[in-house]
Amino acid sequence: MRTMKNILVTGGAGFIGANFVRFLLEQSAETRIVNLDALTYAGSLENLKDLPSPERHTFVHGNICDRQLVDHLLRAHQIDTIVHFAAETHVDRSIQDPGPFIQTNIVGTYTLLEAARQYWLVEKAFPHHAVRFHHVSTDEVFGALKPGDPPFSETTPYAPNSPYAASKAASDHLVRAYYHTFGLPVTISNCSNNYGPFQFPEKLLPLMITNALEGKPLPIYGDGQQIRDWLYVGDHCEAIYRILEKGAVGETYAIGGNNQPTNLMLVETVCAILDEEMPDSPHTPHKALIQHVPDRPGHDRRYAMDITKISGELGWQPRQGLGSGLAKTVQWYLANQAWIAAIRQQQDYQRWLEQNYQKRGHKP
Repeated sequence: MRTMKNILVTGGAGFIGANFVRFLLEQSAETRIVNLDALTYAGSLENLKDLPSPERHTFVHGNICDRQLVDHLLRAHQIDTIVHFAAETHVDRSIQDPGPFIQTNIVGTYTLLEAARQYWLVEKAFPHHAVRFHHVSTDEVFGALKPGDPPFSETTPYAPNSPYAASKAASDHLVRAYYHTFGLPVTISNCSNNYGPFQFPEKLLPLMITNALEGKPLPIYGDGQQIRDWLYVGDHCEAIYRILEKGAVGETYAIGGNNQPTNLMLVETVCAILDEEMPDSPHTPHKALIQHVPDRPGHDRRYAMDITKISGELGWQPRQGLGSGLAKTVQWYLANQAWIAAIRQQQDYQRWLEQNYQKRGHKP
């Protein structure tokens, strides 16, 4: 089993990254973390308050495209493991402006790979077996599934349908190429839709929860029959940790939650949980707040993940079913109103809501 001493987490102030930082600090008493984040719209220092063992966490405000900074961090902190979350991730934003997705997801990943190759392979800072570059990707690189298609797996051909998905597909190919061409020790994971604490409120579930709390409409794209595989973020963190410990170099692992409701069913379930948690709310039943809005361009109809490989080889299974995971998520948002308020004060968040939903005939 591989040990990790000094880990560079990119995008560690974002939703999944911040949850992973917390998981790492709780999991190991010796691991030290350097957290590199540009603090764009989805990253916030609010996500890093009250960390366990904060003395083992160093935050650096910077961009993964800054090669000089990345080189410095690798050497100054003797980084033996890179876990690469940093990415532009929202499909709607990629439709409005693809440029940042190309820069961060492709050029940024290239910058990290080159820095790691120089430090680990050329300068031989560590034995080859002691280092690892883990790249966190998405199921959207595979395109969409038709109703009778089998779930995505590690061998599914790539067929991205949005600028976001295309940029992530390109970064996956770069990581794989650096393994085959240069021998850089890498692993890749493609995950399904994450949900849970600290998720930026523009995403589906936190947007539905926060709108419902205020009695605002719950906008559902199209007919709401889009299907996603929903993965609780804590389960995702555990899967990545398992890959870092025991995953085979050069391999890709599909990570999913084994939960595939329609978007409409998902939102209705959230509404039912809110009804139970807040029986005296003036907005009960919250389901009455649901409104359908015109669908977005290039909206993939169905995703699903086959987790046979990671389950069989590494013994990982999601711990949270959809009911328990959604209940945990709703309860977290109810208990963290101050976090919601702090995030929603960001001008970029308000601007995005206006651009995205007003164009579809719905005022957020």
